[in-house]
Amino acid sequence: MGVLLAISLHAVDDTLRQKLMPINKAYNIESIMNAVRAFPIDARKRVMFEYLVMKGVNDDQSNAKKLVKLLHGIKAKVNLIYFNPHHGSDFDRPSEKDMLAFQQYLVDHGVLCTIRQSKGIDISAACGQLQDKEKHDIA
Repeated sequence: MGVLLAISLHAVDDTLRQKLMPINKAYNIESIMNAVRAFPIDARKRVMFEYLVMKGVNDDQSNAKKLVKLLHGIKAKVNLIYFNPHHGSDFDRPSEKDMLAFQQYLVDHGVLCTIRQSKGIDISAACGQLQDKEKHDIA
C-alpha cells in the first residue's frame, strides 16, 4: 500500500499545533485538511499523517478521539512516533502502554495506524537526539 502525501500533523487543535509548529500560523489544521480533501488520491494510495506523541501533551484518549474525527472520510494512515527526550526539552516520551492505547483507539475506530520504532534512544542517537548532543559537545 503506497503513500502519496505525508502531513506532519502532531496535534489535533491549532492552539497546541501552533506551540509545536510555528508554521501552523500559515498552514493551520483546517487549511491542511481542506487541501488534503481536495487532493486527488489514487485508489491504491493513502495520505500519511505523522503524529509525534508526547507524554501528557497529545497522548490521551481525547486527542485520539479528535484525530479520528479529523480524519473521517480520508483514506489515511497514521504514523505514531515516540518523542525522543533530549537535553533542554520540555517534553517527554509517552509510556509504551499509553502509546499502544492511543494506537488501539485509532485502530478500533477504523484508522490504519502504525507505531514507528525509534532505534538508538538508549545511546542518545535516536531522531532529534544527535543534533542536541552535538550542540552540547561543542559548547
